[in-house]
Amino acid sequence: MRLLVIEDDPLISSALERSLSASGFAVDTFSSLASARDAARQGGFDLVLLDLGLPDGQGMELLAELRQRGDLTPVLIITARDGVDDRVRGLDLGADDYLAKPFSLVEMEARVRALLRRSQGRSDNSIRFGSLTMSSAGSGTLTLQDAVLDLPPRERRLLESLMLHAGKVVSREVIEGKVFGYGEVGSNALEVYISRLRKRLAGSDVQIRTLRGLGYRLEMTGAG
Repeated sequence: MRLLVIEDDPLISSALERSLSASGFAVDTFSSLASARDAARQGGFDLVLLDLGLPDGQGMELLAELRQRGDLTPVLIITARDGVDDRVRGLDLGADDYLAKPFSLVEMEARVRALLRRSQGRSDNSIRFGSLTMSSAGSGTLTLQDAVLDLPPRERRLLESLMLHAGKVVSREVIEGKVFGYGEVGSNALEVYISRLRKRLAGSDVQIRTLRGLGYRLEMTGAG
C-alpha cells in the first residue's frame, strides 16, 4: 500500500520512511504544504500521515481541502500540538486519528494498520481471494495455492491493489497511483507489470482481466 508522509523535520521524516518501508509500504515523503498538495492531487494514496506545522502553511489546510473535494483517504495527524482544542479541530475537519509527538514507531505502525483495516472494511490484516492470500496488507506473506509468492515491490503493490478490489474494475489511473511513486510512471510501464503478474498467476484459480477503456479486474478463472 502507498502512504503519503508530510513532515518537515528531516529526522522524523526519515524515521517514518524507514519504519514504514521496512513493513512493506510504499512511502512518498514531502516537507512542505505546496509539494504535499501537488502529490495529494495526483492521488493513489491509501493513507496520509500529516504534520500540522509546515514551513509554508498549516497541515489543517490540506486536510480541509481533501475533505472538501470528497477525498476520504484516511488521515493520521502527527504533531507536537497535543492540546485538546487542536485535536478537536483536526477531528472535526475530518482527521481519522491523532498521534502526539514524541511517539513510538511501533504505536504509529499499529495505528496505520488499524486505519487501513477500517477504511477497507476488514476485521483483520489479511486479504483473501480464491487461492490468493496476503497475511497482512502492506507487509505480510503472499501465497498462491499455499505456495509463497515472492514478488518485487511494484508487482506486489499491483497485486495488492487488485486484491483490495477483487471482482471489481480498477481504473488504470488508480492502479498507476498505487504502483508507481510520485511522477515515476511511464507510458507502457503498467502493461509490463500486468503481463508479468499474469504469468505468475497462470494455472491458478484467479486471473487479471483487461476491460478496454475501463481498467483491470482480478477475478476467478472462468468468470464472465
